[in-house]
Amino acid sequence: MTREVQLVLHMGRATNRRTAAVVASRLAASGVRLRVLADEWAAVPDGDLPAGLEPHIVDGLPGCAEGAEVVLVLGGDGTLLRAAEMARPCGVPLLGVNLGRVGFLAEAEEESLDATLTAIVEGRYEVEERMTIEAVACANGDVIARNWALNEATVEKSTRERMLEMVLEVDGRPLSSFGCDGILCATPTGSTAYAFSAGGPIVWPQVEALLLVPSNAHALFARPMVISPDSQVAIEVDPTGPPAVLDCDGRRAAALPAGARVELTRGKTSVRMVRLDGQPFADRLVRKFDLPVRGWRGAPPSGD
Repeated sequence: MTREVQLVLHMGRATNRRTAAVVASRLAASGVRLRVLADEWAAVPDGDLPAGLEPHIVDGLPGCAEGAEVVLVLGGDGTLLRAAEMARPCGVPLLGVNLGRVGFLAEAEEESLDATLTAIVEGRYEVEERMTIEAVACANGDVIARNWALNEATVEKSTRERMLEMVLEVDGRPLSSFGCDGILCATPTGSTAYAFSAGGPIVWPQVEALLLVPSNAHALFARPMVISPDSQVAIEVDPTGPPAVLDCDGRRAAALPAGARVELTRGKTSVRMVRLDGQPFADRLVRKFDLPVRGWRGAPPSGD
């Protein structure tokens, strides 16, 4: 049976499309066929691939990665979040190669692409489970939306003119109410994304926790909080105020009427992500954010 790797591509740059052609040729030379989305592959200068190893066209719907060994993502974090929709239902691991800017979710950089493809061909990689968030929105006792997030689920204002008045509940108890632009509930994976920009802490991905980060809140007590991964969070929108929106990973949104309630819990289905070199998370932070470490000496050598 022919081995397959699904490719998800950011098509915005010509260099990305040329890189995809290189990937197809390199994997085909090792007997691995690509799965691709028709519109993405139409833009790739694919050249001549061996007979029987022409790309397999898939529809891009959730679960379309079923049967692939890995979903290889060429792009930035937005492309990887799009690929997660295809991979999560069937448990296929994601492997991101950063062709964007920061690309915090990516495991590899463009300059290490050849080594990354070798690792795929030889099966030399580990897989991490990343927790997700499930969101259920209700209004007048009826469920109006269900969704999930890898990075964060946010309840935020849908118009610029007025802030939202919201009540935050944790484990069935009211915690605080305030006016704000929104409230983010993030995973450790998402702590370097929107939550970080909103002033939240960075949490190591191996930590199991949920982050609550108010956005531009008008209150004395509106600090980011790290809570149990098994806590049940609810955000209630003031019934006399403006409507809001539930947004998951910046990709899936649902309108919320005034008075809506959004319940957030740990997701039952995780997202699986490939690890190649076991690089410490601290090293990734230093590299991605160009953090200064001048003067570091490290632990002194132990005596005999």
